[in-house]
Amino acid sequence: MSKVVFEKVGKKYLSTWAVKDIDLTIENGEFVSFLGPSGCGKTTTLRMIAGLEENSHGKIYFDSDVVSDPLIKSFMLPEKRNVGMVFQSYAVWPHMNVFDNIAYPLKLKKLKKEQIKADVEKMMSIVELSGLELRKSSELSGGQQQRVALARGLVMKPRILLLDEPLSNLDAKLREKMRKDIRKIQQDLKLTMVYVTHDQKEAFQMSDKVVVMNQGRIEQIGAPADIQKSPISEFVADFIRSGE
Repeated sequence: MSKVVFEKVGKKYLSTWAVKDIDLTIENGEFVSFLGPSGCGKTTTLRMIAGLEENSHGKIYFDSDVVSDPLIKSFMLPEKRNVGMVFQSYAVWPHMNVFDNIAYPLKLKKLKKEQIKADVEKMMSIVELSGLELRKSSELSGGQQQRVALARGLVMKPRILLLDEPLSNLDAKLREKMRKDIRKIQQDLKLTMVYVTHDQKEAFQMSDKVVVMNQGRIEQIGAPADIQKSPISEFVADFIRSGE
């Protein structure tokens, strides 16, 4: 697991700042949610952690290592960052079975078959998929596919796991269970997790710390209870109220 630090981080597309002046520390083993409406910059911020977007300004650190600093043209490639990702669309391969989907990143690393088998089986147990190793992904429910995606993101033992609206395609009952399961996995593994959502209940229920964003900037950072009790701006108060 890793600590993530943003120092005055911004991302500019042509003349428009999608994210601006982000100062933030995500501690080792912390569950942090970026919360805000569509277009507020939360997914762009997540993608900068992953290295899928290069920041235009400021510095990003993993622990004491600079992973991106455009001023000195320093940029660590995504594959060097050891970051896992889980997407809204699941991104599982329908022609592969469950085992092969989860094993895919390990096979790219050319690990021994015995090690791959042990790691995949352990991860399948953690996400409650044991016994479905040979099931085609196309035959799985939405919740099972999301568990496959979660296991694949975890199997490489990432420094950080990033989750981008991972539950938005699931029904309400299944979302509730997955929230609890993801949080339990994070606590059991003591893993740094960064979660993007527009769902206030989701963020407040799962997180150690919530980062409320609006128009590319951070409006408020704090524990869920503190933000709910004491919103520091009209935007935060209105946004929280809209989710009740």
